[in-house]
Amino acid sequence: MVVLCSVSFLQADGWIVEKISLLANPNQVRPKRFWGVYTKLKVFNMTSYKKVVYLDADTIVVKSIEDLFKCGKFCANLKHSERLNSGVMVVEPSEKVFNDMMSKVTTLPSYTGGDQGFLNSYYVGFANAHVYKPNLPSDILNSRKVPEMERLSTLYNADVGLYMLANKWMVDEKELRVIHYTLGPLKPWDWWTSWLLKPVDVWQNVRLQLQESLPGTGGGKNSKDELLVKFLYLFPLLLVAFCYYRSFLQTQSLWHHVRQLYYKIRGGVLAYASVPPSAVSSSQQLKVPAYLGAISVCACFAAALVSLGLPLLLIPHQVMPWTGLLLMYEWTFTLFFLLFGSYLHLVYQWGRVAANQPGQYPAHPASLDYEPGKGHQRQQSCCDNAAWYYGLGMAFLAIAAPALPGIFGVTSLFLRLHLNYVMALDVYLPCGFDFTQKTRIFNYAYV
Repeated sequence: MVVLCSVSFLQADGWIVEKISLLANPNQVRPKRFWGVYTKLKVFNMTSYKKVVYLDADTIVVKSIEDLFKCGKFCANLKHSERLNSGVMVVEPSEKVFNDMMSKVTTLPSYTGGDQGFLNSYYVGFANAHVYKPNLPSDILNSRKVPEMERLSTLYNADVGLYMLANKWMVDEKELRVIHYTLGPLKPWDWWTSWLLKPVDVWQNVRLQLQESLPGTGGGKNSKDELLVKFLYLFPLLLVAFCYYRSFLQTQSLWHHVRQLYYKIRGGVLAYASVPPSAVSSSQQLKVPAYLGAISVCACFAAALVSLGLPLLLIPHQVMPWTGLLLMYEWTFTLFFLLFGSYLHLVYQWGRVAANQPGQYPAHPASLDYEPGKGHQRQQSCCDNAAWYYGLGMAFLAIAAPALPGIFGVTSLFLRLHLNYVMALDVYLPCGFDFTQKTRIFNYAYV
């Protein structure tokens, strides 16, 4: 289905799409994703063309590459490991060469388990080939004997992996022809890579400039994803509204909650009110399990992991970076508060059951200055206010986390990952201990 959809997009853009059969990978030891990469070798058999410039799907052309058609019979870029990279190749198709490759495809070793390793074994002397010079006078280019192999400069295969190691391009950025996004799972079409890799901005800028070839495809959009994105935007809001209705509005009116909020704001921050330890007997203290804190921390981190993992599975990978980030925030916070809030609700219910047993504390301790006639607590403890301030502070830090690399001008992948990792610890680690303490307080007050 995905292949057919991609073919229709290409044809709508004016591409000539030729269907070819799969060339199986003969290597038993290989990455799973390399199952069909040997099919790339079929470009050597496209004899209906004089020259073929092959580009991997994770490359993007940022400047004219017409001069590549003047290259030799086989041209590729030599990487830092002194091995050719098959992501950008210039091939002069030849049935003889292709048949020779097919006769050796099961015997020549492949250090990658894919086509690139095979081509390095097939073109043994490639590292000693001359560098292709496109600026040579046309009379020299036309009169010279066509080289069997030529090496392409980094301008034609700028490796993002090398950029991230040095945190800069090793050549003049203005002269780049092709950028190659080689960092494994960090591909430019996935929305989260834009927040980690600076060179992905080039890909996204080109994407925004794409014209509409099919309905709903302008700016690199997918009309089928648009409906799903709208659903993902609305569903958490409806879910939170439903939970709020079930939790509050079915038991008390909205006006009652507004009035409670008014008294809380008017009451201000007063001294923390709690049951003094001397008032609690040893038998009552035993009712609070010693392992409650550890369980609360585990519940917090489990809720955080689910809240982070599930949105990554639900959000379409190829949405725009800001769309993906907003959906990630919405789903993460919604899931976390629902999951961990459910855990706190269970602890609260457990405390109420324990409080109803004979000999326990009354439901409304005198220290809280409860007024049954008004249905609210006239005094607001600093614990509740601190929770509000803490929640707002953590929300601000979580929102600011992706912006920190841009604020500090950090473009290195490792520093960006480190900043986001530290920020995640700052948000979730104190969160677990804070909620653990609140769980103890709530449980202690009722028990």
